[in-house]
Amino acid sequence: MNSNSLKSLQDKPKHYRGSVPSSSWKVKKRTTERQQRAVPDSYLRSLASTKAQEGDYGGAIALLNQLIDRHPDNAIDYNNRGLVYFQSGQRALAIRDYKTALKLNPQLASAYNNRANYYAACVQLAAAITDYDQAIDLNPSYVRAWINRGITLRDLEQYEQAIENFDIALLLGQLAGHIYAERGRTYHLWGDWNCAIADYRRVLTYLPHESAFSCDPAVRLRLQVEKELNQLLSPLSI
Repeated sequence: MNSNSLKSLQDKPKHYRGSVPSSSWKVKKRTTERQQRAVPDSYLRSLASTKAQEGDYGGAIALLNQLIDRHPDNAIDYNNRGLVYFQSGQRALAIRDYKTALKLNPQLASAYNNRANYYAACVQLAAAITDYDQAIDLNPSYVRAWINRGITLRDLEQYEQAIENFDIALLLGQLAGHIYAERGRTYHLWGDWNCAIADYRRVLTYLPHESAFSCDPAVRLRLQVEKELNQLLSPLSI
């Protein structure tokens, strides 16, 4: 609100219908600010995550902005906001937040993974591999970094090394459906159709048909695998 609009409020008679005394407005503002501060950080982070999954990126960013205002030195909040920026296609803002997160906490493995995803999306594959390496060095059980490094190695046509990454990721006991999908795709591109078909069929036992979230990547991945599997099986049925 600019100075002119403030002046116009103050110049109105106190009995003017619809006018709000400035003191009441200030009290309301302070009350709202206190209410916002009373909301726990954990709730804001959970709600931001839910909104991002639902595709409400603006709502998620607004909540993360609140958290950053509260804790300007918290690397995790910058990293999370960077991820939402990246998901919404705002790459320049995403990389800025990832760099800020790593400046605040150089040991944050997830920030290296997310920055690597940015580099991979920009086809800076060598830089991506370097960051995935760093993420895995910091957290050897970081399954997403193993998967993402495998995908990037596949993009570099280093299929054998990509398969090795997916094999290690499977040992970690998480995201099996996603790993089988990516390993199957790698076998497919490598020309080993039998292994590709076996992995694609495994995916169908792990990934859901539908989800409460319209943007659920697991559902989209399953649809893609079904398409790939049908393409591989079609020549065999002739």
